[in-house]
Amino acid sequence: MKNVFIHYRWFIVLAINAVLFFAAFFMPVLWYAAIILLFTFAALTVIDILLLFGRNRTLEMHRIVPDRWHLAEDNPVRLQLKNRFGYAIKVECIDEVPVQFQIRDFVLYKQLSAGQEDLISYELKPLSRGLYRFEHIIAFVTSPLGLLKRRIVMDEPAEVKVYPTTRYLKNYQLMATSDRNQMAGTKKIRRLGHSLEFEQIKEYVNGDDIRTINWKATARKNNMMVNTFTDVRAQMIYCVIDKGRSMKMPFEGMTLMDHSIKSALTFMNVALHRHDKVGLITFSSSVQDIIPAEASPGQMNKILETLYHQHTDFLDADFERLVTVTRHKLSQRSFLMLYTNFESLTSLERQMPFLRGLAKRHLLCVVFFENTTIKELKDAQPDTTEGIYTRTIVDRFDYEKKQMVKELRRYGIIAVLTTPEKLTVDVVNNYLELKSRQSI
Repeated sequence: MKNVFIHYRWFIVLAINAVLFFAAFFMPVLWYAAIILLFTFAALTVIDILLLFGRNRTLEMHRIVPDRWHLAEDNPVRLQLKNRFGYAIKVECIDEVPVQFQIRDFVLYKQLSAGQEDLISYELKPLSRGLYRFEHIIAFVTSPLGLLKRRIVMDEPAEVKVYPTTRYLKNYQLMATSDRNQMAGTKKIRRLGHSLEFEQIKEYVNGDDIRTINWKATARKNNMMVNTFTDVRAQMIYCVIDKGRSMKMPFEGMTLMDHSIKSALTFMNVALHRHDKVGLITFSSSVQDIIPAEASPGQMNKILETLYHQHTDFLDADFERLVTVTRHKLSQRSFLMLYTNFESLTSLERQMPFLRGLAKRHLLCVVFFENTTIKELKDAQPDTTEGIYTRTIVDRFDYEKKQMVKELRRYGIIAVLTTPEKLTVDVVNNYLELKSRQSI
């Protein structure tokens, strides 16, 4: 029987019986004891088989798992077990978790009394986005005799989508809705201008710009009327995410692209609460996803569904193609938050003509990363020749990163140099600062 497995107790009893038979050659009186033990052992084995494989005796198993998980968070999984054997059993349960976890010795233990229904709970922490698939639930059931085990396999496939975490979105919404100027008691000033959003027609008062006179309204009212304008609230904002090989560098179990996606979701959620329109562009050797900027209620879900299965590749990002596509797809001047990475000044200089091309048509902010390993080495004090040499190389890399920031700002490009752990805070603060200066 392929579903029967022998418990270690069975071998112990068999070994004792073999010893008795061997001893019976020297002490014949033990022969009868060995025969009795052998028949008893055989009878108990048959009884154990009947107990485990009797009619309507089984273990019901069901996996309870949500359809959506969050990246880099502990996500719950529950196994629901119900004992239908009619007596107390011991269960060794193996859940075939998705291959992404590479868990090979995952066994859960449970004791169930007759008719008892209970749950086994555990948590899994995914470190990559995408589709995860559970397979079978395998249980090894032991009766009170404990000589044999019965294997029960339940076909319980389940698929789970792992999305970027959205746990911190509400924390940053407070930054989006709070207005420090109003709290400080300063007065909000309405600016007038032709390129701004039309607000209303009002009577002319001293100090109004005569260029805003509405002559048709003046003729109807027989009084001087002027148009007033307010700042356009809904600005076009795009998160542009580089999926090239430079974004495959790991940090705390996740790639730089994973950290960028987490930051982009938080940033776009803040922008929506600031009444801006948000969109998404992803690119590598080609521009692969473009979601037009909108402020609709379902925009975040649309972006989330696009981002959850994105992966980096081993190709270089084609910034020239990005410039070409954005020139045709983005007709209106927009704010581009570009998540990428440059490890050397030379790599930045190769892409600088294309970044300048983006900056001519849009307000461009380039977000790239400090090398945290280099930062740790820089803080260490060398005490050997090798350490001094390493420190010299580290200082050179650190100097190049700072030069990259200066080079970008020299051409009017906003630069944010940060670490993955500070990425979200730095990006959101930079956006709110630009909004407060009315640069966006």
